Amino acid sequence: MKTLSSFFDRISNWKVLLGTIAVYLSFPAYFFKNAETKMNALSGQSLGPIDLTMGFTPERTLQMVASYGHEARAYYATVEYTVDVAYPVVYSFLFAIILSLLFRHKSYKPFDYVNLFPLVVLVLDYLENITIVSLLNSYPTQSMTIATLCELFKLMKWISLGATLLLIIYGLLKQLPKSKTQ
Repeated sequence: MKTLSSFFDRISNWKVLLGTIAVYLSFPAYFFKNAETKMNALSGQSLGPIDLTMGFTPERTLQMVASYGHEARAYYATVEYTVDVAYPVVYSFLFAIILSLLFRHKSYKPFDYVNLFPLVVLVLDYLENITIVSLLNSYPTQSMTIATLCELFKLMKWISLGATLLLIIYGLLKQLPKSKTQ
């Protein structure tokens, strides 16, 4: 862990941050936008991906899988195998760089290896993706257990992403100059 944390501390600078932001933005602006458009066209309805749904509803997940239709399910699984394998790496790398820039060599660092916390989101995202692909590929067989695990991983992903964003906000607030009171 120390080696990975040190790696992020060592490479983190404004150039790497800006380059990573550019790569990150290509995913929602191009890859996922096009993938969702194609999924919706293949299914004949505007369902969107399971990955972006909120709430804990395994029944809705199973219904979405059924509603996609064969072609959209196959395409969605391909997106999960390709684009959604790279995306968690990109955003985790981005958040690790931001946290490194905000907390390296700071006395107010909330915990050791804070810059590795985004890797929790990455692991949970991969677990969510594995369950989604399992549901897509096993249809018409539907497993409430896999759907429940999918929802659990998704919920934990969103919570850990929220915690990562709170750590970033905390780091940014600590960067603000203290005002002098009279």
